[in-house]
Amino acid sequence: MNADTGMTYQSSSNRPAGGAHRHGCAAGEPWKLVEILAMVLGFIVFWPIGLAVLGWKFWQRKSGYPGDIVSFGREKWRANWGSGGWGFAASHWPGSGPTGNRAFDEWRATELERLEEERKRLAAAEREFAEYMENLRHARDREEFERFMNERRGQQAR
Repeated sequence: MNADTGMTYQSSSNRPAGGAHRHGCAAGEPWKLVEILAMVLGFIVFWPIGLAVLGWKFWQRKSGYPGDIVSFGREKWRANWGSGGWGFAASHWPGSGPTGNRAFDEWRATELERLEEERKRLAAAEREFAEYMENLRHARDREEFERFMNERRGQQAR
């Protein structure tokens, strides 16, 4: 049984049992509109992009990857950046719902809350530092202006 699709495969081939077809790039399955658009626009904008999409499609057919290029990109994005960093809570990402294990889900929720609080604390510290630096710049500008005015008054007094 394939863990991703939940389908049982015959041991002699890579096809689903019972004549069912896998979602994605089974032999003879046509290209999806998004894949055609990505390839055509890729060739128009910068030909290596179109060539990469074409190569990806051949890889998809050879490997039997069940999704299209958009789902592949989402999976890779989620794997690399979907951990809740950079101000994005992991609950905003598709597929980050309950896992079925309540203990894990509760732990994940508390950890995400803790990380969100830490992110907010760091953002507040960054704002405070920016305000501090702005005040320093303003004080330095005021000091330089006063020095200029004093020198100007001294020159006018002569």
